[in-house]
Amino acid sequence: MTDLKIRVLVAKPGLDGHDRGAKVIARALRDAGMEVIYTGLRQTPEMIVSAALQEDVQVIGLSILSGAHNAIVPRVMDLLHQNKMYDVLVLVGGIIPDQDIDSLKKCGVAAIFQPGTAMNDIVTFIRSNVKSAGVPAAFK
Repeated sequence: MTDLKIRVLVAKPGLDGHDRGAKVIARALRDAGMEVIYTGLRQTPEMIVSAALQEDVQVIGLSILSGAHNAIVPRVMDLLHQNKMYDVLVLVGGIIPDQDIDSLKKCGVAAIFQPGTAMNDIVTFIRSNVKSAGVPAAFK
């Protein structure tokens, strides 16, 4: 088996109390063979980056419906850089207005997935863009 086990942290930052979409994504990534850590609701940027560091993930997926993405995402990116976690792929999903996509990408977000994105597109993007997935899954 040559598939690599990719570790993904799925987080719901801010005060948003709706996590159905995040759970659907987490399950789809798990079903695609990735190891998924779901942090739950109301995570601060500090909690998210701390969990990502402790769990040694290659990907952080932020699910944001609250409209707080312009405050939360830059803080997450700053904390990742402070912790020298430059290879962590950051993805944002949820209700992100088109006019905010460029600024999020400029601060380091690899991709934004808006409602209606096919699960397979997200899985393919992660597999194509993770820089180092470590040990092949067959050896874990």
